[in-house]
Order: sequence, then C-alpha cells, then structure tokens
Amino acid sequence: MHILIVEDEKVLCDTIVRSLKHLSYSVDYCHDGQTAIDMLAVDHFDLVVLDLNLPRKDGMSVLKALRENDFDTKVLILSARSEVADKVAGLDAGANDYLTKPFHLEELAARIRALTLRRFTQHDVVLTCQELSFDTKARKASAKGSNISLTRKETGILEYLMLNQGRPISQEEFIEHVWDSSVDNFSNSIRVHISSLRKKLRTALGYDPIHNRIGEGYVMEERQ
Repeated sequence: MHILIVEDEKVLCDTIVRSLKHLSYSVDYCHDGQTAIDMLAVDHFDLVVLDLNLPRKDGMSVLKALRENDFDTKVLILSARSEVADKVAGLDAGANDYLTKPFHLEELAARIRALTLRRFTQHDVVLTCQELSFDTKARKASAKGSNISLTRKETGILEYLMLNQGRPISQEEFIEHVWDSSVDNFSNSIRVHISSLRKKLRTALGYDPIHNRIGEGYVMEERQ
C-alpha cells in the first residue's frame, strides 16, 4: 500500500514513517499542506494520514482539494483537535477516519489496516490463495503452514497481488501502490523483486502462483 503522511511535527512524522516502513508499507511524506496538494495532484496514494494544523495550507484545505476530484483515496485525519465538532467537520468534509493525538502506533497501524482492507472489500486480515496465506496484521506470509521469509518490498508486492487476485498488475501500478516516489518507470528494481518473490513462492509451494501476462502485467491465480 502506498501511503502519504502529511505532518508538520518532523519528529512525529519520522516516527510514523519508520513504523509504517517497518510494516512493509510504501511511504512518502511532507510537512505542509501546499506540498501535500501538489503531491496528490501528480501521484496516487491508497491512504493519506493528514494532520489539520499545517503551514501554508491547513489540513481541511488539503482534504477539500483532494475530494474535488478523488473520492476513492482513504483519508485518516491525525490531529490534536479532540472536540466532537472538529471530528464531525473532518468526517463531513470527506475523511474516512479520525484519530486524536496522542496515540499509539499500534492503533494507527490497526486503523490503516481497516481502511485499506475495506477499500478492497476484504473482511479477514488473512488473505489466502489456495495453500498460500498472508497475515496483514503480522505482515507474514506462509505456505503449507510454514513461514516464508520475505523482504519488505517482496511483502508489499505479495500483499498487493493477493488483494487483486485474478487481475493483472502492471509495473506502473506497482510503482503507484508498492514503491515510493524514488523509483521511476525505467527502473529494473521492480522486476528483480518480483523475480525473487516468485522463486521463494515456487520453493515453498512447488509451483509459481504468479504469472506474467505479456502486455498486461503480473497476475496471481489459483493453480488449476
């Protein structure tokens, strides 16, 4: 999942970014509202964690600008404003959830899981494809009951493929949802990580559940 953190408290922002990257999420960040608006205009994110008290443009302005054209990206407001009126205003403006400061990183991670899984209409934290399973809470993959050791990027790729089983995922879509803004369309990094993931799955399962459809992308399908 590709997440944007918009938080002007740099220490807090860095803490959130490190925590989410440790959970194998792709994370970008910025510290002011205008930069957030600019980033949202040129890139796609699955979720935005948005502070309200921001320089240049406040969080409500960012949210309203996003919702002018985008009703799909999930928005989690993260704010010290704890009054009911503030929460109602944020939710009415188009936010999907509201978490007040201070908070525990575990709760933030749980709310992110709930929002991103809800986006793909999944109701279980464990995704399955025959003998392969992925626990979205523990961020662990297993095959035939045995854990599979994956890197962070491989974890992100596997989760996205399992969330979109049966649908080809292009390299550009992986860039949007699994990588951060540091990678470009011409990078060989994506193919290298997918190749490594496929080798590990083939070893664990005895077959490769990921197929490359020429001209379409990579797709995860059940073994026939």
